[in-house]
Amino acid sequence: MTQQVQEQFKALMAKLTLPAFAAPMFIVSNPKLVIAQCKAGIIGSFPALNARPAEALDDWLCEIEQALADHDKKNPDQPAAPFAVNQIVHRSNARLDQDMEACVKHKVPLVITSLGAREDVNDAVHSYGGMVFHDVINNRYARKAIEKGADGLIAVAAGAGGHAGTLSPFALVQEIREWFDGPLLLSGCIARGQSILAAKAMGADAAYMGSLFIASSEANASQDYKQAVVDSGMEDIIYSGYFTGVPGNYIASSIRNAGLDPNDLPEGDPGKMNFSSSLENSAKAWRDIWGGGQGIGAVKQVLPAGEIVAALKKDYETARQYLCAKDSN
Repeated sequence: MTQQVQEQFKALMAKLTLPAFAAPMFIVSNPKLVIAQCKAGIIGSFPALNARPAEALDDWLCEIEQALADHDKKNPDQPAAPFAVNQIVHRSNARLDQDMEACVKHKVPLVITSLGAREDVNDAVHSYGGMVFHDVINNRYARKAIEKGADGLIAVAAGAGGHAGTLSPFALVQEIREWFDGPLLLSGCIARGQSILAAKAMGADAAYMGSLFIASSEANASQDYKQAVVDSGMEDIIYSGYFTGVPGNYIASSIRNAGLDPNDLPEGDPGKMNFSSSLENSAKAWRDIWGGGQGIGAVKQVLPAGEIVAALKKDYETARQYLCAKDSN
């Protein structure tokens, strides 16, 4: 890790009240949710593709920037955390260049790249002093991402919502840390403050959390979807590549509601993966077939994002104090 990246990341983490990043969720994450997450003291994020049509991305960024600036003006002692934008770097994303222009224009503090790593995208973010974190599901992809200029990594382990990997978080973090001392986030079944502390104990710098925020007041998800998160547990999560061509975790009840057997799904076709700007093309996978991680068993009710973060902070501090007291005995 270079000195510049080390200083940037240290400054970034200093702005958080909890070592946690809210993961970007297709369709679900919107400016309202991001603003609430940032005001609560964690990184809020959204996929650029959620802003539709493409021209709306500029409006979304203006809305978030203005809301956070207003918050900081009124709360100088408790400023909001920075926000992030997720870019799908896969070749099927016809909007990538246009969306990156908007990110550069607004100098988005943190860009999260997924499904591919490109040096030109990283260079564009670095041109204004931003940072790039890249989603990885194994050690090989992690090395490629850093070689192409990413500043940090997001280890997406087994059980994570959306397009997840299959590796144990213990093994994945362990092998990445053998050669990488830079910013590292951990994703996969993290829905409690205790789990955030565990992620740090394993060697990650922060937790990367998404599914629990589906059941937030601000999330752009139907009430049925939010209730499904509340009602479901780890055994209700199905891992399949059928819906997008890339293996991911989905809530079984939504698969059954679509007339399919969650225990007998066809194999997915990676060649048909589609992340285009047409909502209709992606609705089946994310609007009708609901994504969710194995950690949703911790979600018991729909709450405002600020209350969710407050509960995480309380759990985190309780767990930290418990371990300190236990170690001193």
